[in-house]
Amino acid sequence: MIEDILKNKPGGERIMNEYARTKSLTDARRRDMVKMLVAQMTSDHGTSPSRRVKEEYAKGITSLFPNLADPRSKFGFEHYYNAEDGSGYLAWRLKCVQKGASEGQKKTLRQSLTGGPKADRGPFTEANCLTTESLCCEAIALMKHSADEAIVKEKMKQTFTYRQKMLHDPVKSSEIFTAFPRFLDIPGMIEQDFNLMFGDVTSAKFLEKWPTVYKKKVLDQSRGLTQTGDLQDLVQNAGSTTEVENGWDSDMSSMMVLVHLLPPSTQGRKRPGKLSARQASEHLVKFLKTGTSIQGHLDSIMESRQPYLLAVGTQRSVIHKYFIVIDKHAIPCKSPDCLACIDELFKAHFAFGTSYNQDLMNVYNL
Repeated sequence: MIEDILKNKPGGERIMNEYARTKSLTDARRRDMVKMLVAQMTSDHGTSPSRRVKEEYAKGITSLFPNLADPRSKFGFEHYYNAEDGSGYLAWRLKCVQKGASEGQKKTLRQSLTGGPKADRGPFTEANCLTTESLCCEAIALMKHSADEAIVKEKMKQTFTYRQKMLHDPVKSSEIFTAFPRFLDIPGMIEQDFNLMFGDVTSAKFLEKWPTVYKKKVLDQSRGLTQTGDLQDLVQNAGSTTEVENGWDSDMSSMMVLVHLLPPSTQGRKRPGKLSARQASEHLVKFLKTGTSIQGHLDSIMESRQPYLLAVGTQRSVIHKYFIVIDKHAIPCKSPDCLACIDELFKAHFAFGTSYNQDLMNVYNL
């Protein structure tokens, strides 16, 4: 992967030639390499790529250029990205990119999450939005039949304001997937709409803070819990540093423990208790074994539910694909990483103007 990226970037061949000649890179060449790789990373995964993506890039660098590995570190690539503290050349360059994006948007009024996902908001910037209904209808018609994802994404940006008006129209809101069916086959549309609402910096916050801030707090708090069998499994998996043989992986288990720790919204009741570990799991994600019909799962939904994740895999520890289920539709998640999918699930509430599940409200408002 790293080799392919460098070969296709201007100046990439010089980096590879210098390493072939000297078995090392000067600081200037190393900085150039990091800039090229982060540019590709943000192009493919946005300005808040998951930990898994950053680790893949870091590993790829030391695999392609073995002499650049640090023999004093555990894996050799931590100076490019260290998941434990979020440091490293790749992480630092990403922060510069995020800061630049933020400064470039200072003239635009920053949106607030206040008011929740159902609040009627304008776009973060309207510079690229179509201004008449006829132009929007033309763009919608083009998107429905275009095989070019780049064109679809651009037209989705241009029709953002029109789509938001639809979502807040009591009559038209139910037609959103009819008017914009590409949500259902092109991953990344939810992320794009959320970024248009709030900007890249706000969009990146959860994935930046979870590994180094939130997850540690969840694990610390979980140690004092009275643990049932289900909760014990989640806590054990959450703290695991190796691949879990059975049950959800570390990050998903941590999120379920968090749901258990934070009591549901009162909904007029007096001091509602914590959700059980099993209830926490059911509200956040449902598992579907590979080979089982996704449409069959959607058809089996008998009552209106708030959005949740559908995890498809051979077992809970081996998930191949995540979907966001909303209004009996399955929207493919952009990333196979569970944390990125949880982040996208949160953003889906804003993209589609739907309220939070009451039992998860305190989690989403964290």
